[in-house]
Amino acid sequence: MPTTSRRWAYAESKALDEFLALAYHQERGLDCVIVRLFNTVGPRQTGRYGMVLPRFLEAARRGQPIKVYGDGRQTRCFCYVGDTVEALVRLQRCSAARGEVINVGSAEEITIRQLAELVVQTVNSSSTIEHIPYDKAYAPGFEDMRRRRPVIDKLRTKTAFWPKTTLRRTIELTAAV
Repeated sequence: MPTTSRRWAYAESKALDEFLALAYHQERGLDCVIVRLFNTVGPRQTGRYGMVLPRFLEAARRGQPIKVYGDGRQTRCFCYVGDTVEALVRLQRCSAARGEVINVGSAEEITIRQLAELVVQTVNSSSTIEHIPYDKAYAPGFEDMRRRRPVIDKLRTKTAFWPKTTLRRTIELTAAV
């Protein structure tokens, strides 16, 4: 990841934190589990910091166009907050997870365009879907990840946990507030 692109500073800073925690675990016995959260969503969440599902829900509730950046074919997975909390509690109690890096999220993958369509359908909105080219939404040189899907097999192996809440139900629960 080039240091000339500010886009990657966040990811790189998290990676550095992981290196440090693992080094302290190995060298000094720090009791830690590194958890990588993937798009945890739920009631009362706002789209203030670019969170896609709350932004889509807010637009759909108001009957405003839902803005999809890029071509909408980039994929993401969204995990209901209740499932995330259960996973975290199980990891906290799991001695086999200590010193490990474990992804927590849903394996139910969806394109951003399909997510917008599902939001419109789920909340019975009259909103249209509007595509905004990246160059109109972001500074020149913006790079997006085409696919973000957590591999959560280690979570299941260590804790016997698998997210239970479907994406449709997650949208319903998030929209209900």
